[in-house]
Amino acid sequence: MANVVLIDAGGTNIGSVRYALQRLGVDAPLSSNADEIRAATHVILPGVGAAAPGMQRLRETGLVDVVRGLTQPVLGVCLGMQLLFEHSEESDTPCLGLIPASLQLFAKSDALRVPHMGWNSLQIQRASPLLAGIDAGAFAYFVHSYAASVGDYTLASYDYGGAFSAVVQRGNFYGAQFHPERSAAVGARLLENFIKL
Repeated sequence: MANVVLIDAGGTNIGSVRYALQRLGVDAPLSSNADEIRAATHVILPGVGAAAPGMQRLRETGLVDVVRGLTQPVLGVCLGMQLLFEHSEESDTPCLGLIPASLQLFAKSDALRVPHMGWNSLQIQRASPLLAGIDAGAFAYFVHSYAASVGDYTLASYDYGGAFSAVVQRGNFYGAQFHPERSAAVGARLLENFIKL
C-alpha cells in the first residue's frame, strides 16, 4: 500500500489535493517532518501562490535539502512543479534546482490574458507511466502566470501563445503545472498513476 505524504509548503490547495487523494482511497497526511517525508513511498509537493514565499517556507522548515535528497517518486503540483526548477523569474527566485531550466512570465499580449486560467488541452510529448490512460487532447485546469518552456524533461505540453510544459519529469521527480484536484477525470488518473509508480 502506498504511503503518500504531502509536504506542508504553505500552499492553499493542500486541502483540495488531500481530498482528491481521499477519493482515490489514499489518506495522505500533511507534514513538515523530515523523517516522515523520507519514510513515505510517494511524496507530493503542492503549492499555490508565489515562488519566493514557497521557497522561504521550505527553507524555514529545513526541507530544501530533504526534498533534494528524496529518492522515491516526488510529484510537484502547480507552484510545487515550478519549485523543482532551477530558477523562477518571479521575484528572481532560486528554486530547488532539480530540473535544469527556468520559469518565465508569460508575454503580455492583447490576445492572451495573464494569468493563464482555465481549461487547456494536453499534447503528449513522451510516453510515461504517469500519463497512462491520458489521451492527447485531454483537458486539464490551469491557473498560473509563470511557465516552463518545453525541454528534454517535458512529458506533456499545452499551447498558450506558444508551447509550454504541462507535465515534467527528471529522474524520480515529476511535476504537473495544472491542478489535478480540479481537472476531473484527467487529474484523478494522473494522481492514481503517480501512486502506482
